[in-house]
Amino acid sequence: MLYIDQAVDMLKIHEGYEQYPYKCSLGVVTVGYGRNLESRGLSEPEAAYLLMCDVKLAEGELLDQYDYYWSLSGERKAVLIDMMVNLGSTRLRMFKKMHLALAIGDYSLAAVEMLDSKWARQVGQRSKTLAQIMITNKI
Repeated sequence: MLYIDQAVDMLKIHEGYEQYPYKCSLGVVTVGYGRNLESRGLSEPEAAYLLMCDVKLAEGELLDQYDYYWSLSGERKAVLIDMMVNLGSTRLRMFKKMHLALAIGDYSLAAVEMLDSKWARQVGQRSKTLAQIMITNKI
């Protein structure tokens, strides 16, 4: 399979790597090493791989930023990972009262603070589901 490796090496050189989507010379939205997002998109396994990468990145950020994170149950960690992936680090940091409630183990108050937000109004049922998990510790 040496030729496969050779083809990959040549494609990397010829296509070049682009982290963010851009329009190629034909005006097609492209990303990575020439991936045509308009006609190829992403397969479900590719999207699942990217999601797992996002989840790992989110957990790393949560571990770095919130001392209380270690003490949470897996279910409550999952809630915060979901929120981190959805919101990003900067916007999740704005939930100051939620973080204070989590730091003292007041999960009902944390849920109230989650729901008392612009984010909750934007995502609707998702926020209610996550708040319920935060309270009950059950997915």
